[in-house]
Amino acid sequence: MGLSRERGLLIQRLRRRRTREREGLFLVEGIRSVDEALAAGVPVRFAVVSPRVREFAAGDPLRERLAQAGVETVEVTDTEFAALADTGAPQGVLLVCPEPTNDPGHLPAGRLLILDGVQDPGNVGTLIRAAAAFGVAGVIALDGTVDPYSTKAVRAAAGAVFRTRVIMASWDEVEGTLRARGPLLIADMDGSDVALLAPRGEWALVVGSEGAGPRASVRDAASGAVKVPMPGSAESLNAGVAGAILLYVLTRESDL
Repeated sequence: MGLSRERGLLIQRLRRRRTREREGLFLVEGIRSVDEALAAGVPVRFAVVSPRVREFAAGDPLRERLAQAGVETVEVTDTEFAALADTGAPQGVLLVCPEPTNDPGHLPAGRLLILDGVQDPGNVGTLIRAAAAFGVAGVIALDGTVDPYSTKAVRAAAGAVFRTRVIMASWDEVEGTLRARGPLLIADMDGSDVALLAPRGEWALVVGSEGAGPRASVRDAASGAVKVPMPGSAESLNAGVAGAILLYVLTRESDL
């Protein structure tokens, strides 16, 4: 049985953030991301596969995992799949999954990463991946940040979006809670060398937009600013790289 027109249109609509939020669904595309989603036990509405997936060594085992998990799997041609895919070289498998429950009123205990106006989905995915790698309890994507459940961000996160709590919120929704917790640090080129800090307990790091940094109200609430010193000739690092380095140093120092 092929893909129904209704489902095909749904997948196309899920390329848009507004539709994802309205439907409460998002797309997971590619062998690695699909494998991570299944390993994490993410609920799956249905899967779409094409013969292309069998060209990869992990393709057949992944098909078996879909069957073992009881996931409804729809077969389409490679041409039909290419029209649904978000990549230039699709791997022939995607999932339609419910978005996790979003509750800005209950932030996880522990260290947090806050994204304020980060616009590049690759950087957002990289930062979510770094948060998972360094044991950060959750990621808060503030209004103005690209959707962390866009297909590009999910792919860049390399499965970390399934292992780390990601919350979408406005600054007003979380400001009071964050002010009452431990240090709120912002990434800023005029800040202190991050290696000189050793925060204990709960803390939050804010990584702002690639151009302007965090918004003024976040800066006003911050207890400090940190930077990655760069003795070389580069003027700056992108948000994903800078945020990952800062998280590495902050988690290393605070675990001593």
